[in-house]
Amino acid sequence: MYAFVNGPLVWIAFAVFVVGSLWQVMSLYKMSKRTDKVFYDHYNPGAARASVWAWLMPLGSRPLRESPATALGFFVFHVCLILTPLFALGHAVTFEFNRGIHWPSLPDGLTDVLTLLFLASALFMLGRRFVLPHVKIVTEPKDYFVWCVTFLPFLTGFLAYHKMLLPPDQMLFLHVLFGCMMLILLPFTKLAHAFLFFLTRAFIGSEFARRGTKTW
Repeated sequence: MYAFVNGPLVWIAFAVFVVGSLWQVMSLYKMSKRTDKVFYDHYNPGAARASVWAWLMPLGSRPLRESPATALGFFVFHVCLILTPLFALGHAVTFEFNRGIHWPSLPDGLTDVLTLLFLASALFMLGRRFVLPHVKIVTEPKDYFVWCVTFLPFLTGFLAYHKMLLPPDQMLFLHVLFGCMMLILLPFTKLAHAFLFFLTRAFIGSEFARRGTKTW
């Protein structure tokens, strides 16, 4: 089981992630061509770029400026979510060993800091769902499941590296298992906003520009 999770399952997860993401994008594109034809008549590239850029910046959009603490938490969460797995030394070494391709990596100390920042920001975002009424009312059980799927790869990776709680091999097994689970589920859950974000913001930006407003 250990060999399967650390070998074939990793590549299966990557394949499902890539194929599933492409399928989602193409399916939504075809559906939008049927149901949102007006969007393509009024698509505004400049407004689309402005909308995407505004939400990539910590305080770039009005909703984020109205809640700076939330904006900071979101920004830290997403930056660490992307940088940590992409440039963790262990991931880079594994990629080079299996595929012979050198991949840049971050120092272990910096990876630790990014991981802890991610865990803290994830807990902050979870707390919002319990504390803020307007967030709590739209939270469903599946949202907590998605949160766990995102949180656990980072937690187990940190514990495995520092040899905490369980023997390193067992914790590494859990780390890889949860990481594969996140990749497999990403295209089919709310995590898909990782790539659908750009499409939705482009749509909203063009629509708002058509209405003569820049409230994105």
